[in-house]
Amino acid sequence: MAAESPPPDVTGSAAPTADVCLIVEGAYPYVRGGVSSWTQDLIATQAHLRFHVAVIVAPGAEVELRYQLPPNVSGLSHIAAAQLSRGASRLPGGEATLRELLEPVERILGDGDPDALGELVRRVAPYRGLLGRELLLDSPAAWLAFNRLYERTCAGASYLNAFWAFRTLVAGLFSMVLADLPDAAVYHCVATGYAGLVAARAHYETGRPALVTEHGVYTNERRLEILSAPWLAVDDQRSLAVDGGGNKVKELWINTFVSYSKACYAACSHIITLFEGNFALQIEDGAIRERLEIIPNGIDLDRFGGIEAIPRAGYGGTRPPTIALVGRVVPIKDIKTYIRACALLRKRVPDVQCFVLGPMDEDPVYASECREMIAQFGLGDCLHFTGNVNLLDWFGKIDINVLTSVSEGQPLVMLEAGAAAVPSVGTDVGGVRELVEGRPSETPPLGLGGRVCPIGDPGAIAAACAELLLDEALRAQCGAAMQARCRAHYDKRDLHRRYARLYGALLTGSARDGSARDGSTLDGGAA
Repeated sequence: MAAESPPPDVTGSAAPTADVCLIVEGAYPYVRGGVSSWTQDLIATQAHLRFHVAVIVAPGAEVELRYQLPPNVSGLSHIAAAQLSRGASRLPGGEATLRELLEPVERILGDGDPDALGELVRRVAPYRGLLGRELLLDSPAAWLAFNRLYERTCAGASYLNAFWAFRTLVAGLFSMVLADLPDAAVYHCVATGYAGLVAARAHYETGRPALVTEHGVYTNERRLEILSAPWLAVDDQRSLAVDGGGNKVKELWINTFVSYSKACYAACSHIITLFEGNFALQIEDGAIRERLEIIPNGIDLDRFGGIEAIPRAGYGGTRPPTIALVGRVVPIKDIKTYIRACALLRKRVPDVQCFVLGPMDEDPVYASECREMIAQFGLGDCLHFTGNVNLLDWFGKIDINVLTSVSEGQPLVMLEAGAAAVPSVGTDVGGVRELVEGRPSETPPLGLGGRVCPIGDPGAIAAACAELLLDEALRAQCGAAMQARCRAHYDKRDLHRRYARLYGALLTGSARDGSARDGSTLDGGAA
């Protein structure tokens, strides 16, 4: 059961100095899901270390703990994104000082200069208590900075749209640079973006090491959000152009978050990802190849591997053929494609039962739209939403785990299902193909653990599910391959040992050259 509010001894400015400050954006400990579960597990299994958790939240957001904080969490603090105090109306040295201070901002937003953040942190330091909305957003110097940026990046676009984008982006940037910084020996951000900005700022400000773990590539998810965002109006002037040119204001947003990734990568001594497929995208966004490491998700093999399968009708049991999507009912999980796939699947497997196992309260409007679709397709007796469940009670009666997401990192649920010998049908996002098919270097090859389908293709999802449901021998073969792959490569005990070794090396200063104290490589080789 969720606590009503954080316990009194966890919040506040009196928290003791931490070994590691984990920086998360809009997730743990207030949102359930793969990244949050990973964060909870990481903290709990490094019980010898003290953690401070810094959470970036929307201004005025209501927060409710979804996790019982481990006892080694010594502090929990919030950073409100894009929220600035009023601040002073003048700096010592006047407009000239402010113009000099704002110059790196133009390089961050306009050029993607990875060195500009460090320069901004240095210039801000003497004036931290004076800076706020008046100087950074409403001053003549800010107005001139916007106009220069507009001419360089948005000329011809809607001036009004660009103006409000500039204000929002500058407020977001400075809310990270000016926020109270928790005192820690190591700063570890769980994604780039705003969390990466805070980690990079901490490194430049304190000289202490920073690292990043990316489950997915943050800039890709932001691109998807920004390109489809209704709150970014269509650029009318460009939309009338013969060449059908793109929306320069949206490009400014995207380029700004790419710039944040570059700054994060430049500051972090270790850039950790969950699967090899992320490397090319990270390098494209400025990551240094020599700093890249793979530490995949891990699962409790004993816990999920001990689930006993319940036979279905026709194979010694009585239950119907069953598929399930495990995840939050939100657009990025593309539940609507799953619903369409279920409608098509029922035509080939009439007695199939389909489930969505996960919370429905994160996006009530989307959840309502999904329910309406179920009614329109007449799937009320076939497709069911359960809310949060204990997966240990479910994997034994599921034939196929389905994932229809439009963006993922390395889906933890595919590993949990695989450990229980449940094959997966998933979209070709993130590390899905690597989980289902294995890495090219997998020795010996363990075989297919299911099927990989195009994004947004309900027909392909339905066909793949029907193939596995109608061929029990094939389904069992895929389940066994997935279970063997989990046992060979994704034991979470290995993950915990590798993070313990990495933290230990960073805390003692021996990881700056990429080597652990025992002389072995920190990534431990391909997992």
